[in-house]
Amino acid sequence: MKTCSNFIILIIFTCVFTPASAQFKVDLEGGVIPNTKYNRVRIPANGGTQVNLSDELNSKTKVFYRIRLGYTFAKRHNILLLYAPQTLKYNGSFNRNIDFNGQNFTAGSPVDVYYKFNSYRLTYRYNFIEQGRWQVGAGLTAKIRDADVRFKNEITDTHYDNVGFVPIVNFYACYKPNYHWSFLVEGDALAAKQGRAEDIFAGTSYQINSSLGVKLGYRVLEGGADNDKIYNFNWVNYISAGILLSL
Repeated sequence: MKTCSNFIILIIFTCVFTPASAQFKVDLEGGVIPNTKYNRVRIPANGGTQVNLSDELNSKTKVFYRIRLGYTFAKRHNILLLYAPQTLKYNGSFNRNIDFNGQNFTAGSPVDVYYKFNSYRLTYRYNFIEQGRWQVGAGLTAKIRDADVRFKNEITDTHYDNVGFVPIVNFYACYKPNYHWSFLVEGDALAAKQGRAEDIFAGTSYQINSSLGVKLGYRVLEGGADNDKIYNFNWVNYISAGILLSL
């Protein structure tokens, strides 16, 4: 905790005492989630019934949004704060009895499932290439996940929530052929024995003027965890658009 506190103090100190050449950025992103390729859940990991919510229940196209604040100083150093809420809703009935979180949901009975996966991230990234038309960087992200899976029918209402910290590698690559247009790939990703996490955006942006730009692209969120308490892996597809503000 002391190391984390020192890191936050360093960020605040840097923001306050950096010269006027530093730049603040706001990235407002939104769009639709046309589908989830899969969302496999088994709780508890030992004893629960594994289900694929995307295949076994119905879901509707959902609107999403996320907000990211950025601070660039000395041209190459970037600090980013991200808030990315997400709740997916499923409904229908299973064709077999399901054991979820110690409760039984019988085959054929209507059930609603609420899948929440909110993300809060603090990122430091260094652009090690700042030359010509290219900008490439990498760094580290401290991610807090706020997850909850809820199964509900007329008789039973049960859920399993989980809040945890995950360190992830951040990366960024941008090619800018002219002042207005940019093509970029960026995201956070890391894999380990206990699970993996990937949140990747690929698309293009158009700079209208020095303060305003827009972006359009495709985002993929994939990953999950496999431990003694929970088994869950999901793949979510996004069609994404955004407004880019430079202050």
